[in-house]
Amino acid sequence: MALFLGIDGGGSKTVCVLGDETTILGRGLAAGSNIVRLGEMRAREALSSAIGQACAEAKIDPVHIARTCIGVAGAGRVDIAEKIRALIAEVVGGAILVVGDMEITLHAVFGDGPGVIVIAGTGSIGFGRNAEGKTARAGGWGFAISDEGSGHWIGKRAVTAAMRARDQGTSGNLLDNLLKSFGIGSPDELVLTANASPPADFAKLFPAVLIAAEAGDAMANSVLVQAGDELSELAHVVIARLFPEKAAVPVAMSGGVFHNSRQVRETFISRLNALRSGVVVNADVVDPVLGALALARK
Repeated sequence: MALFLGIDGGGSKTVCVLGDETTILGRGLAAGSNIVRLGEMRAREALSSAIGQACAEAKIDPVHIARTCIGVAGAGRVDIAEKIRALIAEVVGGAILVVGDMEITLHAVFGDGPGVIVIAGTGSIGFGRNAEGKTARAGGWGFAISDEGSGHWIGKRAVTAAMRARDQGTSGNLLDNLLKSFGIGSPDELVLTANASPPADFAKLFPAVLIAAEAGDAMANSVLVQAGDELSELAHVVIARLFPEKAAVPVAMSGGVFHNSRQVRETFISRLNALRSGVVVNADVVDPVLGALALARK
């Protein structure tokens, strides 16, 4: 029985599934393993933990794994891909394939066929492939200049909106929720934290924005609507590059932002349909790790 391992190495969590040719035998979940954002030590710890959990559940020694596929942001850089491959090789046996997170997500929902996916987690990216096999991407150039509509983007925009409201002498739930998420007590401390070096982890503020939005905070709701708009633009750019006008285009969503925010999902779908006819959006949020396992099995 050949054994295969699929890994989704995200910025906030690492998901791992172990299987044979047909069945999932074990799963693992750990902290983020994006080596670009988190560094080599934290990536090693997360990967080792997630792989260890999956193998323990299946009662399998990881050295017996035939092939592993990991999808992670930054895999297009040779140096990053080699570092990730080396970290996984410390734990498992067999061949190791390192690909972009968008590749495992696309494969999870469309296999080798055409389609467009938009990922919105800690970061964001749009990616697609047409019937001729041509691919295109939009966004995903890092939190400093891109990652529109991502958890990091939403957190940063929320801080900007909350401080602007304070300048105007207005208030709401959003500012208080942001302070609690960062574990600080005043707007002055928020300013210091937001402008710190290295940059603050704005993605951790995403749940606070959701809570404020659900409580009716207008600023929080506005930020989520803006996120949906930005993500629809990513999809639109990819579609325009790959598919002729009026062609039917299957589109799928993936990542924690889509999974946790109905408002982002609904805004994304409605805005994309307004931008482009023929779009068919899969209402289910895709689980990328299944694409990683499928690629490992190939």
